[in-house]
Amino acid sequence: MIGIIGIVVVLVMVFGGYLAAGGTMEIILKALPYEMIMIGGAAIGGFLLGNDLATIKRTGRDMVSVFKGPRWKASDYHDLLCLLFELIWIARQNPVAIEEHIEDPENSSVFAKFPRIRADQEAVELISDTMRSASMNYDDPMQVEEVLDKRLDANLQHALHTSHAVRIVADALPAIGIVAAVLGIIKTMGSIDQPPAVLGVYIGGALTGTFLGVFLSYCFVGPIAERMRTIVEEDAHFLTLIREVLVANLHAHPANICIEVGRQNAPHHFRPSFAELEESMREVKKTAA
Repeated sequence: MIGIIGIVVVLVMVFGGYLAAGGTMEIILKALPYEMIMIGGAAIGGFLLGNDLATIKRTGRDMVSVFKGPRWKASDYHDLLCLLFELIWIARQNPVAIEEHIEDPENSSVFAKFPRIRADQEAVELISDTMRSASMNYDDPMQVEEVLDKRLDANLQHALHTSHAVRIVADALPAIGIVAAVLGIIKTMGSIDQPPAVLGVYIGGALTGTFLGVFLSYCFVGPIAERMRTIVEEDAHFLTLIREVLVANLHAHPANICIEVGRQNAPHHFRPSFAELEESMREVKKTAA
């Protein structure tokens, strides 16, 4: 919603101010379709040229998140901590019983309680792989943490690729606008024998290209790329929380302390309260007993 409001504010302020200053939309509207074909087409073509199919598809999904916001909400962080607590609790009570959950998460009764988390392949694999490593006596917290750091960093860099790709387009748009403007000047020079009123329209149409390139870059595409980056980094906290809890588990801290470590590392605006989480963990103990 805030993204739509931002678009409306930009359009109203820029063109409203232009009209209030005595400008006319006639020349801009006349040139707009042709300039958008050149500028938009060149930008899209360059984007397709510079990226593979997987990145292109992911960019479309990530651009939707600009308006929907981060994937993981406050309730998801609460559910994740409850899921990790139950898995740790089971592993401490009966190490053999944990195997059915980490080896087959799709059919696990524990993961089934949290369908949104179970649907995220990377989160499930991160939990399962780390807990499996512990069960195989690969339980040096420092080594496991180093492995997890490398894995999470690789995931983050991969997820950020789409925002980088869109940022490149934003940076290129002003120059593409100049290309369109130069073509407009070439057209104008070919009609140099026309009266000043006609030439003025041609020059105004050419300058529309420069305007559109700068306008789209700094008012739309650039902010969209930045928002995409912010959302990816915010969603990455979800996986980071998994690392913090499971590394604390490898240090053999009590299960509730492991969860508190995770709670403290959750983003402030998504962090569940201590009392709320404590009550949820008591419920988990009752059902798991």
